[in-house]
Amino acid sequence: MQMANGPAAAQMFPKLQGAPARTSEESAGPYRKLVIRNVTLIDGTGAPPRSRFDIVIEGNRITSVKQSGWPGLPSKPNREPGDAEREIDGTGMFVMPGFTDMHVHLPGPDKAPDASYAYKLWLAHGVTTVRGVPLAANADAVSEKARSARNEIAAPRIFNYQTPGSGWSGGTVDTPEKARAWVQWAAKNGVDGIKFFNAPNETPEVFKALIDEAHKNGMGTTAHLSQMGVANFNARQAAAAGLDTITHFYGHMESLLKDRTIQSFPPNYDYNNEQHRFGEVAEIWNQVYEPGTPEWKDYLEAQKATGVVFDPTFNIYAASRDLMRARTAEWHSTYTTPQMWNYFQSSRDNHGSYFFDWSTENEFAWKRFYGRFFQVVNDYKNIGGHVTVGTDSGFIFKTYGFAYVEELELLREAGFSPLEIIRSATMWGADNLYKHRGGNAPMGVVRPGMLADLVITTENPLQNLKTLYGTKALRLDDKTGKLERVGGVRYTIKDGIIYDAPILLKQVEAMVKAERARLGAPIPNAPQP
Repeated sequence: MQMANGPAAAQMFPKLQGAPARTSEESAGPYRKLVIRNVTLIDGTGAPPRSRFDIVIEGNRITSVKQSGWPGLPSKPNREPGDAEREIDGTGMFVMPGFTDMHVHLPGPDKAPDASYAYKLWLAHGVTTVRGVPLAANADAVSEKARSARNEIAAPRIFNYQTPGSGWSGGTVDTPEKARAWVQWAAKNGVDGIKFFNAPNETPEVFKALIDEAHKNGMGTTAHLSQMGVANFNARQAAAAGLDTITHFYGHMESLLKDRTIQSFPPNYDYNNEQHRFGEVAEIWNQVYEPGTPEWKDYLEAQKATGVVFDPTFNIYAASRDLMRARTAEWHSTYTTPQMWNYFQSSRDNHGSYFFDWSTENEFAWKRFYGRFFQVVNDYKNIGGHVTVGTDSGFIFKTYGFAYVEELELLREAGFSPLEIIRSATMWGADNLYKHRGGNAPMGVVRPGMLADLVITTENPLQNLKTLYGTKALRLDDKTGKLERVGGVRYTIKDGIIYDAPILLKQVEAMVKAERARLGAPIPNAPQP
């Protein structure tokens, strides 16, 4: 979500309360040697699952992935290595690479007491790497990135993307010369990439200079092609200029307009009225070329030729097509802080809290719009384009961690197979982060030599993605005749450190209860008012 209109967005973040130190309550390791025995492997490449395997981790690296037995037969006892510091019996469990969330912001004090609220919810849902766009103001993001890299805090590994001009004293980046100077400064000051907003100062000349200099300095780029600039610089033009990632839906439909070059808006439209901004944006759905037409196919082929990645963040706008479902999600009562719940309520000045008078007609348009949006993203994947997984949580009734699993489910609705979804969440995300850094990504696939970033589950996510939710999935127990909750991530491993996902969730639950007690806030088991 766009935090403010223009390049000063990152500067407007409230001062971040950093995460407290990591403890032995929620984590253990890294170990000289850790062995995970007898798991079913979903390796992240798109290869089908296979069982059974032993995975050996030494420090923060995977050193061995070996078959430990055949389905239906007992595994050979006393298998090497026999000198592990710790073993995990993974019989009946499934292992995947750690998930990447390619679009995140940390909550400020207006949403959570400290950064650990988001970190622990991400880890509890298997997310071991996040791309902050931005995570927070640059100084805070650099600090948290370093603390995570040293594993001083319970947090995913962090990539720090900032808007042009963030963090330096050189003023607005509004010329190609300033663009190159800021990138050179940013590369020396902990910035991993650039987040564009199509702001007025981001002219095509400045945009191209920023991208060119970023790539020269091993940095990536991503863009929210906002409605304020998309009429003159859409997704097709941005990708042709060298952009690495298009996030959200902005720019795609504007590249596919028929019989016009600018979306048709009603005469009373006001972009600064959040209901207008988000209510009308979906009305573009029937102003574009139909899926499968030559123009539709030409757009996708042109995008593929540039190598641009689509990061759709379907979940963050999903409330627009079914507000009641988003407001009453079952995790709000336990895991959504009272501050964030209050932020979600309709407000003239809280960004994304735009449901002032949301109607069936609004939801009708958004459902049709999502049909087009789903089709663009799925068709792009089908012709060989890369698609990644991002969430943008903290807005529009989306709670950290839980929104990640919803994003996976929405990719399924768009037409991705479960194996394609896992590949997007792992290997393709990692590849995108390391595209300009030299060499191959050190994570995103389960194989020897890779970083020990893993997700271990008790249920098969390919059979039911809902089992990844921290609230688990419902299943009827035929022995008792009652519904039971099954699944959830059991362990998340980052840098060889084992995080106990159920304990992380209990810690977040306690944090939310404490905040409700401190503020005298009601439990949002029903929408307020």
